[in-house]
Amino acid sequence: MKLSKRIFAWVLAGAMMMGVVATATAQSYRSSSGSYMGKVESDGTIRNSSNSYVGKIERDGTIRNSSNSYVGKIESDGTIRNRSNSYMGKVYSDGTVRNSSNSYIGKIESDGTVRDASNRNVGSARGIDRKYAAVIFFFDLL
Repeated sequence: MKLSKRIFAWVLAGAMMMGVVATATAQSYRSSSGSYMGKVESDGTIRNSSNSYVGKIERDGTIRNSSNSYVGKIESDGTIRNRSNSYMGKVYSDGTVRNSSNSYIGKIESDGTVRDASNRNVGSARGIDRKYAAVIFFFDLL
């Protein structure tokens, strides 16, 4: 009995440690003024400034909203599609973001700075995958 309690304690401690690690690896996104807008957790969960779940981007690129409904997908080449598989735009490897008309709508800089089509700083997504940042800042899916 003592051994099983000890094993349970180790498992619990390990789970708590993994939770701490997952929290520590979450990256925040901010407005242009630096105000905290939310975070993207290591598993792709997206939370707003109140820590409420707003959606998730799964490892395969599937995008889900707060109701856990499928709302789109990010393909491996950066193409973003909505729930009906219509092309919404694309995030290029240099961070350039274009909409479905191929019009330039912004850029996610390598340091995480998010700029709109007029090159104005509209926010920051430091450490967040550029594709995720584009969904958060430029495409109304979540």
